[in-house]
Amino acid sequence: MNVTVIGAGTMGNGIAHVFAQSGHAVTLVDLDQSRLDAALGTIDKNLGRQVAKERITADDQAATLGRIATQTDLARGVAQADLVVEAATEDATLKAKIFEQIDDHAPDSAILASNTSSISITQIAGATERPEQVIGMHFFNPVPVMKLVEVVRGLATSDATYETVRELSEGLGKVPVEVNDAAGFVSNRVLMPMINEAIFCVHEGVATPEAVDTVMKLGMAHPMGPLTLADFIGLDVCLAIMEVLHRELGEDKYRPCPLLRKMVAAGRLGRKSGQGFYDYAAG
Repeated sequence: MNVTVIGAGTMGNGIAHVFAQSGHAVTLVDLDQSRLDAALGTIDKNLGRQVAKERITADDQAATLGRIATQTDLARGVAQADLVVEAATEDATLKAKIFEQIDDHAPDSAILASNTSSISITQIAGATERPEQVIGMHFFNPVPVMKLVEVVRGLATSDATYETVRELSEGLGKVPVEVNDAAGFVSNRVLMPMINEAIFCVHEGVATPEAVDTVMKLGMAHPMGPLTLADFIGLDVCLAIMEVLHRELGEDKYRPCPLLRKMVAAGRLGRKSGQGFYDYAAG
């Protein structure tokens, strides 16, 4: 199958990695060639780790990289696609524009999927002339490691589209879970309010970030504290998801913590910026 991935960031390069490793021809699309180059470097590095752990061979690494092409022109990138997976920034307006372009240039038979973590698939599908072929494929970071894929059905998503994506997900070694379209789906509707509440604990002086994380790790058996996880996800992403939940569900319990807004405004986004609730500059 010819798979096109839109967006060469953390999620996009991970999605390209797993499809290519499973034998699919992948075109990775981004407007910025430097981001594409960086993505290939990341994929190569991650494959190298798999070789070092003897999970794949060096030949497998080379073959996987050989299945990935890059493209800065979206129209050319989707022209031969059987499946397009959009992994752009969590912005509804941007995604609508991208899906309009994909719909114009991808083959009529192509399935159009979004890796969105919170935005309505029905809304995204409304930007196309093929809503029955639009679906959510919500992968989790790091994509080569995490087993779950939330397969999100929009209002018009057909059974045939769902079955194809379910089977594809299983073919990647993932566990697909069917979810109906709702803000945040299941994962982020449960996770993000917990993270937001942990931030409120810091904001209100209840405890330090270290203390909050220790309570949740040792008391609740979480493998990672919520504030460490927020830094890993990206505080800007956490804020964007909370804003979607607050806007779409309309309840005050989804109101983003002011400290979260302040940290994002200050550019303290977590690991990717070098500072969030913890300092990563030395690492």
